[in-house]
Amino acid sequence: MKPTRVAVWCLLATLLPGAAAAAFPRPEPASKDGLQQQLETWFRKASRVAPGTWGIAVATQEGQLLWAVQPTLAMIPASTVKVFTTGFARSILGADARRTTRVLGTGHLDPFDGTWVGAWSLELNGDPTLERPLHGGPTFVELAQQLSSYGIRRLTGPLALESAAGDVNAVFPPVWENRQQGRYFAPLIGNIMLNEGLVTFAIAPGPAVGKRPVLRSETPLGVSALVTIQARTVAGSRSRLTVRRGKDGEYVVSGTIGARARTKWFTFTAHDPKAVAEAVWARALDQTGIRWDREQIARPAFPLSTGAVLAKVHSVPFDSIAMEVNRRSVNIAAELLLRWAGGPTRAAERLTEHVREVTGELSGLRLVDGSGLSRLDRVSPLTFISYLARFPALPAGRGFPMLLPTNGMGTLRKLSGMPGPGIVRAKTGTLADAATVVGYLGRPEGVLLISLMYNGPRVYDARQEQWKLFRLLGAEGVLLPDDSSSVGVQLGGSAPAIPPQRP
Repeated sequence: MKPTRVAVWCLLATLLPGAAAAAFPRPEPASKDGLQQQLETWFRKASRVAPGTWGIAVATQEGQLLWAVQPTLAMIPASTVKVFTTGFARSILGADARRTTRVLGTGHLDPFDGTWVGAWSLELNGDPTLERPLHGGPTFVELAQQLSSYGIRRLTGPLALESAAGDVNAVFPPVWENRQQGRYFAPLIGNIMLNEGLVTFAIAPGPAVGKRPVLRSETPLGVSALVTIQARTVAGSRSRLTVRRGKDGEYVVSGTIGARARTKWFTFTAHDPKAVAEAVWARALDQTGIRWDREQIARPAFPLSTGAVLAKVHSVPFDSIAMEVNRRSVNIAAELLLRWAGGPTRAAERLTEHVREVTGELSGLRLVDGSGLSRLDRVSPLTFISYLARFPALPAGRGFPMLLPTNGMGTLRKLSGMPGPGIVRAKTGTLADAATVVGYLGRPEGVLLISLMYNGPRVYDARQEQWKLFRLLGAEGVLLPDDSSSVGVQLGGSAPAIPPQRP
């Protein structure tokens, strides 16, 4: 596996299928020798420290390849797939798109006691920001407050959940490995989704030995209704608490906790998102002063029945969601963005089509999910370079690099050793056998596009070597511009026309 220098690449490009060769105009090798020497020296050490399969491409801001190692090799990209997902969804939805959650009603308000007479339901449409107290977003309390302002003081009947975005059932994507499913980074995916599919609560010792422990905290508010504590407080400071998942979304806490023990925190993926929604909704109504008689059959409203939106809340704008997806690498949010833009059935196919249309790459590309959690995904370093070069020049790509985290923040928080923040905008990807980084790096002579892909057993070591290269090339880096459209093609090369797309 030898590095490909510019002269070799120019010869190789003429032999590749038309799309790959045409994607990169002939580079100008003059004055690039210093950069090439740096890259070759770095790679000799990196390949020794982290033996495995490397695929690397470094290019100018227009997409002209400067240096490469196996640039056309299709490799496991991990979470760098989110670069494509956020670009595709932005193309379909727009930077200002929002997801809406509503309370729908068919009936009328009884003016005497404030009872809603008729049917009502919660419509949840896969808002990835719904009920996230730690990260912001709309809440059920806001919906309940709107109901109260409408004059509603009482609801009757069981909770009905629906979604204009499709099925209300949450499932694991079949392309995710069984060992990943249900872990905190791989929750069930569905339109009924709160707090990014996670349930968190804290258990503290009871007031005395022999007493039942107490629940001290819960996220989202209301999930305490699903927690059953069967444990007991004992002498000492050790905690031997266990939690099992029961029926109907229940979490059963058993074991012992010492009277002097610290509060014990638990975080789980919601195994019954509908049960979580009902518990949180009940808490929101109670907090707002609305009585909910779940067991009572709702009175029929005819002949006065009318359909209405009784309350609604909106997510933050798409770009804010996309920035968080890339900064925190939130798998569930990436999958929901993909569904939002691509529809419930052929979303991954439409994502692949989008990348091919932008890059011109017709082979070596396979995308089966929106998060990159699947090991079935395949992308080459060259495809990333072409996308990074071309997409920002499209109308939908205006300012796209700013949706990626900068050095020192999010998944790039350990990328230190540079003159300041804003020199790098990049996305990382990590699996048990993959460490990837793709993005932009500002230098005085121009922006570099960098795609570093490693597949092998030494993931941690490979990541450290990748950071070293960014530090090396960014030691005298400059701030990346925050609007690619204002600087011509500074963050985007020549772009092919993309036909209109429909979800």
